[in-house]
Amino acid sequence: MELRGRGWSILAAAREVGVSRTTGNNWSRGYKTYRKGEVVGFVAPLDRLAVREVSSRFLSQEERIEIADLHQAGLSIRKIAERLGRAPSTISRELRRNSHAGGSYRPFDAHRQATARRARRHRRRLDTNPALRELVAEWLSQRWSPQQISRQLRLHHPQRPQMWLCHESIYQAVYQPGTTLLRPAPVAPQHRSPLRTGRDHRRAHQKTERRRPRFEQPMLSIHDRPFPPEDRSEAGHWEGDLIIGKDQASAIGTLIERTTRTVRLLHLRQRDSDALHAALNERMSDLPAALLRSITWDQGTEMARHTAIAATLGAPIYFCDSRSPWQRGSNENANGLLRQYFPKGTDLSVHTPQHLRAVENEINHRPRHVLDDRAPAELFTALLASAEHLVLQR
Repeated sequence: MELRGRGWSILAAAREVGVSRTTGNNWSRGYKTYRKGEVVGFVAPLDRLAVREVSSRFLSQEERIEIADLHQAGLSIRKIAERLGRAPSTISRELRRNSHAGGSYRPFDAHRQATARRARRHRRRLDTNPALRELVAEWLSQRWSPQQISRQLRLHHPQRPQMWLCHESIYQAVYQPGTTLLRPAPVAPQHRSPLRTGRDHRRAHQKTERRRPRFEQPMLSIHDRPFPPEDRSEAGHWEGDLIIGKDQASAIGTLIERTTRTVRLLHLRQRDSDALHAALNERMSDLPAALLRSITWDQGTEMARHTAIAATLGAPIYFCDSRSPWQRGSNENANGLLRQYFPKGTDLSVHTPQHLRAVENEINHRPRHVLDDRAPAELFTALLASAEHLVLQR
């Protein structure tokens, strides 16, 4: 929190002290606690004042610990003040203010009490002005943005500065834990948050160059691929993705060869990069190098370890642009066909590797119009049988 007070980002401060970014976020912003999937509480963020360096005029935590030890040893207030180099009135006031009802003095509790008093928290204008709060709440329920509300307040009350608010004050009031501004609107009751984004907490924004990448570097873009998307003349280039099951809890990996439209399915025990790495190695290891030249994948986090996967398979991994599924058009089409066998909203973990092979065989032996009514399995078998796995002529 001291580093945050100096202007460090959460990620940089967390790295400096050796904790994870999640821990740094929890300390800095607080976090919700859950029981059986339901929110049961909120742990408040750490108070920056508790760790901020203050003037030597005020007692430090170390001095309070020494006061507790000397007071427990029976020394008088004047003796304690002499040992600490403080005025006797300072020690007397400390013991009087921060001791418990029974007369015991606990230094850490005392330091927290002193920090809380030093905060001098100011109440927001929305908390002290009921008319202003009701007006802002009414406009928020109509899905007005904080910027629109801020401008309208000045237009409606040009001579009353006490009715003005900047948009940041409105955002802070919406994001405050326990706020009453989060309530269903009459026209859109499905959304509690009055903001267009639907958020009930502030999302961190960092400069692009300071964001931690989700993937190992370097990443190969689809634009680095040595052929354009419409070129399907060379066999051995695959497109891949995941189809996701109920509640994002299960997945099946899908691969399609761009020239023959041959489909291969990956049985995933978990939805992570390690499971995908193992499944790709197991399923694609039977292919000759000429029929495994590259894989083009979506920017899903399951491919975070793409450099290790590329080294294992001996083939480069190319990534599509964000939100550009048409760059893997064959794979998207295949995923649509596969939904006949694996409907959306179902648990995909129940399907065994043997069942996935059966689905593969059925799809690959189905005649395709794009292949002049030949089956993908027929063309792929011909490629495997050819001496050099040459370019498919059709």
